[in-house]
Amino acid sequence: MPQDRTRKLVITGVMGAITILLGVTHWGFIPWFGGISLTIMHVPVIIAAILEGPIVGLGVGLIFGISSMIQAAVAPSSPADVWFTNPVLAVLPRLFIGPVAFYVWKLLERIPVVGLIVAGVAGSLTNTILVLGVIGLMGLLPWAFLGGIVISNGLLEAGVSAFIVLIVVAAWRRIKVGKRQGSDL
Repeated sequence: MPQDRTRKLVITGVMGAITILLGVTHWGFIPWFGGISLTIMHVPVIIAAILEGPIVGLGVGLIFGISSMIQAAVAPSSPADVWFTNPVLAVLPRLFIGPVAFYVWKLLERIPVVGLIVAGVAGSLTNTILVLGVIGLMGLLPWAFLGGIVISNGLLEAGVSAFIVLIVVAAWRRIKVGKRQGSDL
């Protein structure tokens, strides 16, 4: 099916471009207390995976990882950005976001609202846990501090991601949410 491959390639490109745009403009970072930001950079990866499958999610995750690595090298915004010039930290964890979100979605597809929420949370926590896990394994920050980041940032990011994924995918696929459906969301 050449049309199917073309669609997947286009979705990968468009969602990858959205990811890059969110990073370059810093729209993918929601300011939070204490100078910390909540990131939604991984949301296009999750949406792409749910809409087009794990390979497309992996492709957008690759674009996300490479763009964050380049941005960390070219235009760092904090001292910790130097860490993200390492592809093991910047790219590798991002490759798992889409496939995890897709398989969680497939598992819960029969209850679509719950499935989208849980897939959004799972994809977001995959990003958080794997990135912080690599930071911990590299000895860049103490494990106790990383646990605090999961609690203070990771859970909020997961909630925001779940909400955005639910709204976007439900509107695109015309999934009924409460009394609303499609563009009424």
